[in-house]
Amino acid sequence: MQKIKCLSEIYLLIEQLPKPNQEIIKEAKEYQNQLTKPQGSLGILEDLSIFFCGWQNNIKPSLKKIQTLIFAGNHGVCNQGVNSYPQSVTSEMVLNFKNGGAAINQLCAHSSVNLQVIPIDLDNPTNDIYFGPAMNETELLVSINKGIKAVNKKSDLIVLGEMGIGNSTIASAISSACFGGSIEKWVGRGTANNDNKLSKKISVIRKSLKVNKKRDPLKILMSLGGREQAAIFGATLAARMLKIPVIMDGFICSASAAPLFLLDNSSLDHCIFGHCSMEKGHKLLLKSMNKSPLLNLNMHLGEGSGAMIALNIVRSALVCHNGMASFESAGVSNSK
Repeated sequence: MQKIKCLSEIYLLIEQLPKPNQEIIKEAKEYQNQLTKPQGSLGILEDLSIFFCGWQNNIKPSLKKIQTLIFAGNHGVCNQGVNSYPQSVTSEMVLNFKNGGAAINQLCAHSSVNLQVIPIDLDNPTNDIYFGPAMNETELLVSINKGIKAVNKKSDLIVLGEMGIGNSTIASAISSACFGGSIEKWVGRGTANNDNKLSKKISVIRKSLKVNKKRDPLKILMSLGGREQAAIFGATLAARMLKIPVIMDGFICSASAAPLFLLDNSSLDHCIFGHCSMEKGHKLLLKSMNKSPLLNLNMHLGEGSGAMIALNIVRSALVCHNGMASFESAGVSNSK
């Protein structure tokens, strides 16, 4: 996908979103019904395999090339004391990723998937949303294009994650701006380890939403989002234009994609939401976008960890779909 030069190009792309191949989906369902099992007995695994058939235009889809992309950014709102950790932890964790010491490294190694860590201007945090917009249009486009560029058109699947001290505050603000309702419903503790920090976080988001009163989805992302959120938005859009399925991680990733959902409610149809985070707002956000998570493991780590665990479920679905015998080939009697 080519670089986006202005926001108006995104609106044009939204009008051209590719869709899954319905003929292949029909064939895949018929194929599924001939496999040696009662129809529907593999539950969501069957739905996942059909999903990949439609997006890959192949009755026997594959996952030969998987990209795991972790975008990292820093946020000016950290100046408001919404976090328990210093902002330097973002850079320190990026180094930890590169040295192989984080949870996501172990999960990627276990799944034999390469990890790409993409820090975005960590020495230059976004503007503090407490006082005004996080980014201007130029800054937003730079980060969106970072996400677009990261997506390899030959990939069979993209797994998305993030890192950024302060980004649960950003995710809560974006979610509230996109879908409304009580701010308290969207705000969880994140790394805030006491009630005072949580109260501070809520008050900061309330003020930030008053300062940044935007209704247009792209303006919401620009005024309240961070660089890693914008990159996730860009990667998700690029994957859709290339018909590459995506596994989203938790609350931060989901909130990053929320403006895309508002632009077109079908724009995330190529996405699997890997898990439901313990972050308070995530369950509500998934419901607002009519999405169901694969897993609920009481996780709230981020960095793509929940999405990588969900990958193993996806792989299980495809090996069953692609490898099982039919009733005819196995000489097994089918139901009447």
